[in-house]
Amino acid sequence: MNVLERLTDLGITLPQAAAPVATYVPVTFAGDLVVVSGQLPLIDGKVAVTGKLGAGVTIDEGRHAARLCLINVLAQLAAAVPGGLLSIRKVVRLGGFIAAAPDFTQHAVVMNGASDLAVAAFGDIGRHARSTIGVASLPLDAAVEVEGMFWLG
Repeated sequence: MNVLERLTDLGITLPQAAAPVATYVPVTFAGDLVVVSGQLPLIDGKVAVTGKLGAGVTIDEGRHAARLCLINVLAQLAAAVPGGLLSIRKVVRLGGFIAAAPDFTQHAVVMNGASDLAVAAFGDIGRHARSTIGVASLPLDAAVEVEGMFWLG
């Protein structure tokens, strides 16, 4: 089963890739590597989960936000990569930024929302390296932001 079939089975339809909100490109290529800029948990162009983990945003809401972020990362890939998602040979790395209260410590659990979807969508090639950090705030008061690196092979 390929990634497109898995996404269909998961009930996921990729949205249109969001335009950048500042001076950067959403996707850049370096040889066989593709880097996707940080994506927010957007639905229909609006941030779906705002605020801070541990200060009004629950872990389940944070996991959902991370999943939405990865869906938006995949939308960027589908729009920019010749051959779309079928050209991806490996999810190399995901980076997660979690807007959190100073005493919040469950960043990794929140980021699993994105990581679990990467594995569900890509299978074994979806297993990746990862960094997850807590931050004081994110653009548009988003609760989570996720970036990614992928190998075209």
